[in-house]
Amino acid sequence: MTHQIIGKVKDIRLPLHWKRSSGGIKLNSSLQTIDAKGLNISALFNEFYVVPSYQREYVWETPQVEQLLEDIHYKFTTIEPSNSSEYFIGSIVVLAETTQTCEIIDGQQRMTTLFIVFCAIRDHLKDQNQIPPIPLINHIASYSMAPNGEQIYRYRVSLQYEDSRGILASMGAGNADISQFPSDTLSVANILNAYKVTREFLKQDKIRNGDPNEVLKFFAFLTNSVNLIRIKTTSIADALKLFETINDRGVRLTSMDLLKNLLFMHAKQKDFDALKDTWKDIIDTLYRVNENPLRFLRYYIFASYHVDRLEEENIYRWLLDNEAQVGYKSNSIGFAHQLLESAQAYAYFLKGKNVDGSRNRFLKNIGYLSGSARQHLILLLAGRHLPKDAFEMLSQQLENLFFAYIITHEPTRKFEQTFVRWSTELRKTHNSVELEAFIAERFEPAKRDLIARFQLAFRELNADSLQQYRLRYILAKISQFIDEVAELPTAIELKNYINIKIDIEHILPQTPSQVVLDIFDKPDEYTKYMNMVGNLTLLEKDIDAAIKNGRFIEKQGPYTMSSILITKSLGTKIRVGQNAAHDRAARLLEYFDSWTSQDIERRQHMLSCLAEKVWKMDG
Repeated sequence: MTHQIIGKVKDIRLPLHWKRSSGGIKLNSSLQTIDAKGLNISALFNEFYVVPSYQREYVWETPQVEQLLEDIHYKFTTIEPSNSSEYFIGSIVVLAETTQTCEIIDGQQRMTTLFIVFCAIRDHLKDQNQIPPIPLINHIASYSMAPNGEQIYRYRVSLQYEDSRGILASMGAGNADISQFPSDTLSVANILNAYKVTREFLKQDKIRNGDPNEVLKFFAFLTNSVNLIRIKTTSIADALKLFETINDRGVRLTSMDLLKNLLFMHAKQKDFDALKDTWKDIIDTLYRVNENPLRFLRYYIFASYHVDRLEEENIYRWLLDNEAQVGYKSNSIGFAHQLLESAQAYAYFLKGKNVDGSRNRFLKNIGYLSGSARQHLILLLAGRHLPKDAFEMLSQQLENLFFAYIITHEPTRKFEQTFVRWSTELRKTHNSVELEAFIAERFEPAKRDLIARFQLAFRELNADSLQQYRLRYILAKISQFIDEVAELPTAIELKNYINIKIDIEHILPQTPSQVVLDIFDKPDEYTKYMNMVGNLTLLEKDIDAAIKNGRFIEKQGPYTMSSILITKSLGTKIRVGQNAAHDRAARLLEYFDSWTSQDIERRQHMLSCLAEKVWKMDG
């Protein structure tokens, strides 16, 4: 975010539906008369400002704070002392609560930062054994008169949202231990950082290493020559409408911020507290699972409404154009509750759980597979209304198809569009019977179209062709499948195969001894065969530690000690006749009494055939 100088007041470009009048600036609409003035920072801070509880938190980080300070300092050093020109750093929108108090609707990031800068300058001067000037002290706090005639000492900027934890008041009071203030929220952390950045800025060479006289000159320039356009109205609806108008291009705020404003603009004022709490729950829910709110909002729209394509930067415009579908005007709090319910479901899905918080093994598996990919969440949100048994059926099908898309390198944009198209149909399913019909019509043909590419991908699969976590997922799923067929208790959870106690074992060792190199039939292609998935298996870490980088025949004994059946089969033929389940598993495995290039190719083919069964690609 940059803070460009935008010229003098008379040169400000206003939206087309605004017009000037002798009484200020008026709107050619239902909005009431507003008062728009260019004020220098000194005049601006002669009044008191509050940031209401429903506003977004303080989000400026180091780059934004530094840019503001650098912009002002650049003008401070380049303007001639005799030049009385005024310079502007943007606009703010406020609601006039009283003659002395304004509620900030738009611009709290800048106003909060300026207050922090004043505190930092005061503390810097104190550290230099200088008495801060009275105007500076008055810009931080002063007295106002209560209706009962009592004097009240107040800070010029007060934060009412919960996440501020009183940090700005503590900073305004000049508490010596401000750096020790607990930064347990994002707002507190950012405010403390802004203070630190400003203190460091004041000590730079450009301000003569913090020379008090130079700092005072900088303060004088900031308060006397830097201006903001303050747009004041007496109606909350008008103030929010102005906020929307100023930010309608989404340049400074995200679609999520603008949506929040949109809901407040159409909500009844008695619902503000409930809406504030609901919105905070939405953001906190997504924050706890480290999810991008804009991605969630985009996927929510895909899953809930009829829309083909939508980029993040166009979300707000889509909402404005589709109020009939969304209904945020008629029932703002109801729409917010829908968002919250979806955000909670979304968070559960990322944790591998159903909407009621119960375990979903297939969603947990997708977590091992997906990495940062999230496109599957579109269909999960669209199907979140299904009964648990049907939803778990959907989850299993989705894991299989999602893996097929990834292993065949299907472009994410393409299968995202597929999931978006399917969402409209999926929303219409209500039970397992209807879901089975949907799967037969959509999932099965999609898998049939991929089967040839799936087989080719597995025949060529090697350790260098995909990420390590996906390689572990593949080996774990195949190992789990064999153990599941054999009805072994370890097959219940994939995490029994993906954990710190399990290693990926290279049967043909990564660092071979000379003997191994001498006996391998294709030494010139050793690396190729060593990395083939047919040469890989999962092995318990304690067993792996005991195996040296030796010959296959030397490893077979330790392999028989593994509890993972497919690895055990490398050391011995799986004995048939123990029980029916064991026999079924044994028939899926081949025995190897040597380990040549042909054996590795044969095992790669075996794993490819197993993969078709594991991910239900065999029909």
